[in-house]
Amino acid sequence: QVQLVESGGGSVQAGGSLRLSCVFAGYTYSTSCIGWLRQAPGKEREGVALTGSTKTYYADSVKGRFTISIDNVKNTLFLQMNSLKPEDTAMYYCAAARHCVVASSMVREVPRFPFSGQGTQVSVSS
Repeated sequence: QVQLVESGGGSVQAGGSLRLSCVFAGYTYSTSCIGWLRQAPGKEREGVALTGSTKTYYADSVKGRFTISIDNVKNTLFLQMNSLKPEDTAMYYCAAARHCVVASSMVREVPRFPFSGQGTQVSVSS
């Protein structure tokens, strides 16, 4: 069982930055995928970023603004979000899958990963 706990959400103005954290347990970086997804009110879940086997991939909507990183010593996944826009407003979740092939096409599969946390809210005002 993989356990994930997110934190770091909040309210910012457009153009601002936030850093989300996800503490995980039961996850092995070398053979798995871990990433971030989000869900805005009334919308479907969207894969945002993915990392595994030293590779990282992003959804087009956040590329160049968001950075995913992992600290395997502290068992923590991060999402640095810069140049935030009102359309980034959503509940953000980290999610993980074991025995995953890390590829750009897997970003959209992050919402289907079997393990996810409770989420942290991000609100961006204009």
